[in-house]
Amino acid sequence: MRILLTAPLLLLGACNVQKDAGNDTTTLSFNEDLAKNTVADVGNAAENLGQDVAKEADQTADKIHNKVGDVDVKVEHNDADDATENKH
Repeated sequence: MRILLTAPLLLLGACNVQKDAGNDTTTLSFNEDLAKNTVADVGNAAENLGQDVAKEADQTADKIHNKVGDVDVKVEHNDADDATENKH
């Protein structure tokens, strides 16, 4: 998730600022190819991170299942309880 927060900073690398002291001008250019590659890298990193989290969750669930096993739960419903319930 942190990589998504750093994406704007990484995109700054696609900017090129040039100052010309001779005529007191500043030129700003933006490299679209570099920006597209940076965005693609951030997207790939986020996708990989998501896959790693899902894999870890599956492994943790398997470990819990191996420790606990299957548990049978018996649920009984008593109709007499319904008769004494306050119905409005």
